[in-house]
Amino acid sequence: MSKENRGSITGRVLNIQRYCSHDGPGIRTTVFLKGCSLRCKWCSNPESISPKFEVAFDGPKCLGAKECGACLKDPFPQGGFYVIDGAPDDKVHINWDLASEVDAELAALCPTDAITMFGEEMTVDQVIDEVERDASFYRNTGGGITLSGGECMLQPEFSAALLEEAHSRGINTAVETAGNVPWRFMEQVLQHVDTVQHDHKITIPERHKKWCGVDNTRILENFKRAYETFPDADFIARTPLIPGVNDDEEHVRAVLDFIRPHKNVIDYELLPYMRFGMSKYQLLGELYELKDFKEPTKESIARLEAIIDEAFGRSSKDAE
Repeated sequence: MSKENRGSITGRVLNIQRYCSHDGPGIRTTVFLKGCSLRCKWCSNPESISPKFEVAFDGPKCLGAKECGACLKDPFPQGGFYVIDGAPDDKVHINWDLASEVDAELAALCPTDAITMFGEEMTVDQVIDEVERDASFYRNTGGGITLSGGECMLQPEFSAALLEEAHSRGINTAVETAGNVPWRFMEQVLQHVDTVQHDHKITIPERHKKWCGVDNTRILENFKRAYETFPDADFIARTPLIPGVNDDEEHVRAVLDFIRPHKNVIDYELLPYMRFGMSKYQLLGELYELKDFKEPTKESIARLEAIIDEAFGRSSKDAE
């Protein structure tokens, strides 16, 4: 694809975070895309699941109907925001069904950002210009751009074009993927990727379906095929460690059995569960199902990491 055509391709971008140190080698700029094909109950980025742009409402920031009331008038959708008759205050509430009609232009009319939007349309050139702001950090640390989500593979044309453009400018590339996409999407994107961080969430298909919405048959097929098709890429397996779901030796050893025959899978990382995303569910008017789950203990993490270190032939000190 020519540089000119590549730069004009658009994608639905959720957020761009700079100075990231855990999304691949070195200091990186991570580009989060909208849309995901899994429904993991512990998801910390619920705003990334839908491929559509979404309105968010932060009630405590609202000035109220008397002091502001902008969202109660045109051009906002009638009934999208309302005040409860007879309530002791003039607090504004949101009707999620009607407020879905709100777009970025309307959200910008809210003076306190109580109403905002998740996601925006951006071109490859717009994103790469933002990424290149930190080019000096990439050169000094071996960093670069990382595509994440949601699931970045669900926008294969945009992702491939963005990564190809990054490579053309000498920028290292990485992706974070759960692998639940058609193989042709992965093949299109991975040819432009240096480091692939990929999730092995749950080993047993039935349990994977219970906790993630689908079983892992296609995921495992895709990962095995990717290992074999892209031998020059570095693959890093990862497990989001959820107590009572997958924080057991059986799961870790099963993942190791799957990845160790492939020499380009250079590491296996555990990502301990943290309840960072709970407030985001409130902004979207959704419930967080795992609010009573606790974070894994240091002892549990250390025990499982020791198994991984042994499999990779290193001591815990080497891993640090």
